[in-house]
Amino acid sequence: MDFLVMSNKIKDELIEIRRDFHRNPELGFELHRTSQKVREFLEREGIEYRVVAQTGIEAIIRGKKPTVKEKTIAIRADMDALPLMDKKNTLYSSKELGKMHACGHDAHTTMALGAAKIMNSIKSEFSGNIKVLFEPAEETVGGARPMIAEGVLENPYVDAIIGCHVDEGSPVGTIGIKNDVVYAASNPFNITIYGKGAHGASPHKSIDPIVIGSNVVVALQTLVSREVSPTSPAVVTIGTFNGGTAQNIIPEEVTISGIIRTMKLEDRQYVKERLVEITESVVKAFRGSCKIDIQESYPCLYNDDNMYKFFHKVASNTIGDENINFVKDPTMGVESFAYFSLERPAMFYWLGCGNKERGIIHPAHSSLFDIDEDCIPVGVALHCATAYEFLNNN
Repeated sequence: MDFLVMSNKIKDELIEIRRDFHRNPELGFELHRTSQKVREFLEREGIEYRVVAQTGIEAIIRGKKPTVKEKTIAIRADMDALPLMDKKNTLYSSKELGKMHACGHDAHTTMALGAAKIMNSIKSEFSGNIKVLFEPAEETVGGARPMIAEGVLENPYVDAIIGCHVDEGSPVGTIGIKNDVVYAASNPFNITIYGKGAHGASPHKSIDPIVIGSNVVVALQTLVSREVSPTSPAVVTIGTFNGGTAQNIIPEEVTISGIIRTMKLEDRQYVKERLVEITESVVKAFRGSCKIDIQESYPCLYNDDNMYKFFHKVASNTIGDENINFVKDPTMGVESFAYFSLERPAMFYWLGCGNKERGIIHPAHSSLFDIDEDCIPVGVALHCATAYEFLNNN
């Protein structure tokens, strides 16, 4: 089947859906309109679904072709926007002040709907099941976790899962693929350092938390430079340092916050432990005290080796091997699809959406972000072809 031809036949419909989502962005789990629009589409197409994770949706298409052993593949799309002002001058710019689809989730949702429409129309041509998972809160706490907890990977059991993210740095019509680790694990942290306040002219009467905090910041830089292998990517970034109210007052406390990003489970655990040890030791040496909170955020995203090889073959047949970029290095960004990848064999790819001639060059999470909408049928076709081949031939 030529899924690219089939996807282009509904391209105009999908562009209108994407633009509607773009005009009406919603955040986190508060995706009431977005979720409603997705449900309305599924109902029109006669696709069964259920609501999960507050505003998330699990849809299922049941193939009609007889089979000895039934398999199930899932397609995942995230739906939420970002708290950002849309500064584009387009017909579909955001109507919601301070909210914007600046990461392409509107396109991801649209592509999943397009794939659902096509695969539902040919369900007599494949066996097994296709689940389409619409995830809320990817940009915040990760809607994947409550979706998994509510059983979206069960009944029927999901054998594999695919997902994608638009990439403005790659030309429309191309994709990027990588095996093994694709995205980093993240651990945000907060440190509060307690000292003793005093007049700025009498520092000897204080235990200066600003000085202590400054030494902590410097000491933490050795975590990556001297304690993690240079061949294993890791990042410790201090994002905020706050304390004090006036030039002549030594405050009683300061707060520091930042992130840890790692590519290996062992590095993740090691860096967390050493951050606590280093911070407590430095603070104690300067006679202060501290409170440390390290949060468990997204894990590493792993592409399964067999799924990677399988998807490469499918993508090559769908868009041509010349349009596939083989990515060597993982990104230090994070992606909540990682939770799914820890549960089932997974494949996550990047979908080119950039177009320099049309000025579509601005990075994700920026107020001018946009996509070349020609990428939508490409993503739909790849979703469809992967599901079809997995269920019938893999």
